[in-house]
Amino acid sequence: MLFTTTGLLALRNSPFGRRTVGLIVAGCVIGSAIMIVLTVVLLHGSSVGLGTASIWTAILLLLTVVLIVLQILSLPAVTLQSIYGALSAYLIIGLMFASFYSAMSHLGGNAFFTAGDLSHGQTPDTTIFQYFSFTTLTTLGYGDFTAGTNAGRAVAVLEAVVGQIFLATLVARLVAAFRAPTQQSASNGASADADG
Repeated sequence: MLFTTTGLLALRNSPFGRRTVGLIVAGCVIGSAIMIVLTVVLLHGSSVGLGTASIWTAILLLLTVVLIVLQILSLPAVTLQSIYGALSAYLIIGLMFASFYSAMSHLGGNAFFTAGDLSHGQTPDTTIFQYFSFTTLTTLGYGDFTAGTNAGRAVAVLEAVVGQIFLATLVARLVAAFRAPTQQSASNGASADADG
């Protein structure tokens, strides 16, 4: 529900028309309700239910990132709000990949992490997937958790590349183009004095 709410807040200021926004909101609410019923009532928290719910969460987070980035790119000027939006999108990307890792763990049949990463009998939970995701996204890679499958490694590499490209292109571009309101006023006043 929290991720659905985050997506709806991102949608509130999106560049889409009312009809499109209404359809997306209806799809998100109905899809989330179906996932809750499927996971809790029908599948009783089984691996398939949890994996399916994780995929749905990842899709909602992906939609949220796309909406935030579209809104940032549609702004005529770079503001502090657009920089905060880009950083929010970056953090949501980390949560999105954590949801994909969780889905892979629940639906894959094999252990997601290598055998020595977890204590005996311990199963990875949301916090472990988020930790792994953010150390991968930031390319920190402590090495205390390692994806144990080829699919897991491929997604981890994809996340590292996405994280670096996102920071190097969008966030760096926004920060470079940002001018604080006082700097803009001073530069406008200086140009007016030069013209006069």
